[in-house]
Amino acid sequence: MLLAIYLPAILIAICDGLLIPTLPIYADSFGASVAVIGLVLAAEGIGTLIADLPAGRIVSGMRVRDAMVLGTTVLAVAVLGAGLAPNLGWLLVSRLVSGAGLAIWNVSRHSFMVEATRGTNRGRTMSTLGGLTRLGGFAGPAAGGLLAASLGLRAPFVLYAVVALATVVLLMLALPGGGQRGPSHAREPLARSEERAARRTAMAGMRATLINAGGAQLLGQAVRTGRRVLVPLYAAQVLGLDVGVVGLIVSASYLADMSLFYPAGLIMDRLGRKFAIVPSFALQAVGMALVPLTTDATGLTLAALLMGFGNGISAGTMLTLGADLAPKNAVATFLGWWRLIGDAGFVAGPLITGAVASGLGLGSSSLVIGALGAGAAVWFAFGVPETLRRSQAEPASLSPGQLQDP
Repeated sequence: MLLAIYLPAILIAICDGLLIPTLPIYADSFGASVAVIGLVLAAEGIGTLIADLPAGRIVSGMRVRDAMVLGTTVLAVAVLGAGLAPNLGWLLVSRLVSGAGLAIWNVSRHSFMVEATRGTNRGRTMSTLGGLTRLGGFAGPAAGGLLAASLGLRAPFVLYAVVALATVVLLMLALPGGGQRGPSHAREPLARSEERAARRTAMAGMRATLINAGGAQLLGQAVRTGRRVLVPLYAAQVLGLDVGVVGLIVSASYLADMSLFYPAGLIMDRLGRKFAIVPSFALQAVGMALVPLTTDATGLTLAALLMGFGNGISAGTMLTLGADLAPKNAVATFLGWWRLIGDAGFVAGPLITGAVASGLGLGSSSLVIGALGAGAAVWFAFGVPETLRRSQAEPASLSPGQLQDP
């Protein structure tokens, strides 16, 4: 059944990568200003952020398979709408809607994996998902650029939509619905009321956990996305490297990133979650702190490689930690909040990088992001409990038909 998660995940990751080199140019073709292009680029993330909590409620009331199908269908329609957009406003709205589809897909997929795994294999399962997603992001941009160059800027969007619809069919075939327990709205009103009350009680008991572990996650996710913005900007604006060299540096960093997903899973399952999480953010903090000291492409490449190895060790760690912490009778609701906090960190990273760089320069921005990484490492080391033993005590679900909040 996990193949039904891995294959769709890598397909969607590759398709998302198709748009990395083409979306800015596509938005520019409508006559958009630089500020509006930035808004278009951020729109999907904003849509995901807005939809994370509603996605948790949606998944709580559906079979998880049906929620995955719903999210992927919304994504496919929105991406096709973006590719066929007659104007900039249409494109912007389509990107927001695609973010909502991704939110439903992410929460439902995460819910499935929470119930289908436990401590003995959860780290490896989640890190493999993280590694495959990274692989898709590495392979997609080159394919997207070639496709747009040969068939036009709208072609990557159309291909994305077609693959997403094929993924819907794959999910329906791989996770059949026959004989499964019906969705929550089909149950007796009293039972539904008791379930909602149980979820509220469970979530009330998780507030401190969300504030503590979620706060550490927010810092860590900000470091991850800050790195994506800062390294290419520092290479181009401070070191004066051309775009080809910048691309090689970024690719080398992401290659290092992808190479460690399986060791990351082994570390999490055999030693503990924090044995992967803490070194990850510590290495990224050191790499960030080294960036202002670099004076050429070689030095920046070494710093970027260090950050790549650091991030690679953390492949799947936030997925795993969220799965460990989620209360059994409110999995999807908890994961909606967990992903909201993480997505807020993803949005905050580039904003912090840009704000500090505007006032103090990219070198200072790198130090600030590095400080966030150090803060995340310390917080996880001393503030967040180890969850491996708790996860090992949990039985995995026997049937994906049972994968919904009870």
